[in-house]
Amino acid sequence: MVGGRDFEESKFNRATQGLRQVGSSFKPYVYTAAIDRGAKPDDTILDAPITFETASGPYTPHNYDEKFEGTITLRRALAQSRNIPALKLADSLGINTVIDYAHRFGITSNMPPYLPVALGAAEVTLFEQTSAFSVFPNDGVRVTPRYITKVTDYEGRVLEEDFPEVKDVISARTARIMTAMLREVVLHGTGMAASSLKYPLAGKTGTTNDFTDAWVIGFSPALTTGVWIGYDEKKSLGEKETGARAALPIWMDFMKTALAGKDPGEFQPAPELSPSAPLKLDTPDAAPAAEEAH
Repeated sequence: MVGGRDFEESKFNRATQGLRQVGSSFKPYVYTAAIDRGAKPDDTILDAPITFETASGPYTPHNYDEKFEGTITLRRALAQSRNIPALKLADSLGINTVIDYAHRFGITSNMPPYLPVALGAAEVTLFEQTSAFSVFPNDGVRVTPRYITKVTDYEGRVLEEDFPEVKDVISARTARIMTAMLREVVLHGTGMAASSLKYPLAGKTGTTNDFTDAWVIGFSPALTTGVWIGYDEKKSLGEKETGARAALPIWMDFMKTALAGKDPGEFQPAPELSPSAPLKLDTPDAAPAAEEAH
């Protein structure tokens, strides 16, 4: 864990204490809620202009590239990090449902029930976000992180052992489907640069408004790693300094070194899913709008 450049310079640990907007790295919770409630990766959704009527007035979001792709699958919507589909899903499920799922994953931050939370307007620590993502490759089981697993003496006798708290968060079926969808992010989506590493990898990039925060949370079958880049004060990293551009190269360097010479393992295969009817999104959940994020 790297909490800063130099402990002598600053004792503030940005990994455990820095609450920052997570941008699109929040979207997997939206898709998890949808998959858990019966949606399938190849269900389709319309990526088109929309205005949501919220308690604080109309909210007209946009995609990062200012374009619309029309009818696309949920799989593609997540891989390409499209904002409109994520908001439509969250609106249909109810933003409180999405927030409940994030809390199940171990996110403790208080999140206001505003629709833009689905795009990562919530503030979370890197430590929590990285720990939460480990639920996906772990078949839906959350293991509470701990710093020390065991203390032994010179003879190898165990003096102390710290057993983790283990909790079921989502079903193994949902976890495997989501892992396969997050694998698409690396194979064909915003994290495609990481496909040059010859390991099974999955994850999600994240970028906030004005490029103030760049994120990548990703995993192999055995290791979950999170990278956040930003200033302590909320200022831009620079034009187009997205999660994919600013944070992903660091994540790749770390994973390359950490996985070198080890058996990377394999992700559990996602269950076979029969084709289904197009997803019906017609139960709007009015929620006051806040500042949008992408």
